[in-house]
Amino acid sequence: MSQILILGAGMSSSSLISYLLDKSEAHDWHIKVCDQSLELAQKKVAGHPRGEAFSFDIFDEAQRETVIEEADIVVSMLPASFHIIVAEACLKFGKHMLTASYVTDELRKLEEEFKSKGLFFLAELGLDPGIDHMSAMKVIDHIRHQGHELIGFETFTGGLLSEKSEEGNPWQYKFTWNPRNVVLAGQGIVKFRQEGRYKFIPYHKLFRRTEIIHIPGHGYFEGYANRDSLKYLSLYQLEGIPTLYRGTLRRPGFCKAWNIFVQLGATDDSYQLENVAELTHRQFINLFLSYNPNDSVELKLAYYLGLDIDGEEMYKLQWLGLFDETPVGLQKGSPAQILEHILRKKWTMKETDNDRIVMWHKFDYIDAGVHRQIQSHMVAEGENVTDTAMARTVGLPLAIATCLVAKGKVNLEPGIHIPTVAPLYEPILDELAVLGFEFEEREIHMESV
Repeated sequence: MSQILILGAGMSSSSLISYLLDKSEAHDWHIKVCDQSLELAQKKVAGHPRGEAFSFDIFDEAQRETVIEEADIVVSMLPASFHIIVAEACLKFGKHMLTASYVTDELRKLEEEFKSKGLFFLAELGLDPGIDHMSAMKVIDHIRHQGHELIGFETFTGGLLSEKSEEGNPWQYKFTWNPRNVVLAGQGIVKFRQEGRYKFIPYHKLFRRTEIIHIPGHGYFEGYANRDSLKYLSLYQLEGIPTLYRGTLRRPGFCKAWNIFVQLGATDDSYQLENVAELTHRQFINLFLSYNPNDSVELKLAYYLGLDIDGEEMYKLQWLGLFDETPVGLQKGSPAQILEHILRKKWTMKETDNDRIVMWHKFDYIDAGVHRQIQSHMVAEGENVTDTAMARTVGLPLAIATCLVAKGKVNLEPGIHIPTVAPLYEPILDELAVLGFEFEEREIHMESV
């Protein structure tokens, strides 16, 4: 009997655990699920005869080494900063390791050890990174194999609400993944290539530099640039490509309203505010505005940012309760932490909400001197607040890859790999298509673009 160890039973682990448990009887696998919360691990195992739940403390070295030594394959769904600890234990005891997270420079230094010990470290096997790599490389490799010249690649992904759950929500958005990452999105250097030129967008301009994308059958979306698209030049072997751009999707109008928080300084995480325990939502917004005892917060904000006092952006803020005298409810925090806490009150998914994942790619290439374009998209709908589209698109690719390792069907040399190569992306995409996660492709006539 092979033992598969899953470290972490959070929301993104749900589909991973269910998929492996469903396959466990046929392949004689034992699935051990460990989490800091025993109750959560037990809930995910749900009494399955091939599953076992344990309380787990990553900082307990003795326990950590014991559970990893007993396993055949280790799947880490822990926070990214803990993967290095798990990886070192996997090397010590000769275990394969998989994760949905990025390969950091620190992890990359272990590659020769994984190779020398005949072990696999498979990473970036979630949604983004993960399905984005796989679906993009499938088309890029096809274009190359046809002997065509790829001249542009643009890709966008968004964790959004289903159309039904958008109703009555002027932002058409709630948190479907880590709220902190949403609040801090775009900070740092944003860089990409456009028609042969390097382009940079400073953070304070990012949410006004958007583009509209139409996906047939699903409507219109707006996209803003991710931090560093240029690292994908080498990752996808696109050196020399004139246009390379990666971004995030939201519904139209989101970015213009979000830009209010950016311009105010409400997304700043670099310092702690004073007197937080006494703050209300209204007072929090007023912190960033000039002192004028005769004008309301609404008037000062509208004047400062050139907004229509009765406009759509002000309505969005009002819907969030930003102008209410509701206590923030924190004892301390940075502006970004306080904003996140306020947003959670309206942007936390309810039992009746469903989420949606939208991924869109555009490939421009030259075929015998003719400019052609392929657009590809996937839209995945969540079932409920537990079996979300986010959880499924993060967990299922990782689960499928775990099965490949367990069955000895990874046709690669040992070492660290991400799914940008056909031996990984082909079987994973094939199985995802069976499960209902399939990309639709269409050729675009360039004269109509």
